[in-house]
Amino acid sequence: MKDESLGKKIIVIDDDEGILKTFFLLFKATYRVYLAKNAEDALERFKSVSFDLIIVDYKLPRMNGLEMISRFRELGYEGPVILISAYPEAIRREDLKKYAINQLFLKPLDLEALESSIHNLLGTPAVKGQAMAYEIKK
Repeated sequence: MKDESLGKKIIVIDDDEGILKTFFLLFKATYRVYLAKNAEDALERFKSVSFDLIIVDYKLPRMNGLEMISRFRELGYEGPVILISAYPEAIRREDLKKYAINQLFLKPLDLEALESSIHNLLGTPAVKGQAMAYEIKK
């Protein structure tokens, strides 16, 4: 992996410890990975770190992922967002557009497609094949 990707900062927000560990282990050699178990922790981190990508689970305690992204957008975050969810029926296409969600991945996650998507969104070289995600048309 080229050095330019090492400076890119990703935050992953999910209340599932296993998902957080997986993301950290997969991407720590390529990106600076920050983890948060809930929206409050993520928003607190945002005060001191400028993120290049947000990956957020839809179902979080106290505030869902879309509500959290709305708060990030209000605070000035303009970067890409990947939403992950095991509950696609709870997510409306209009909301994905409204909150400028770049891609939606359904659980269980296709990690190769997710990795490719991250590289594409951050403009870093991909290691694996092409992404097979649900792209959100703007």
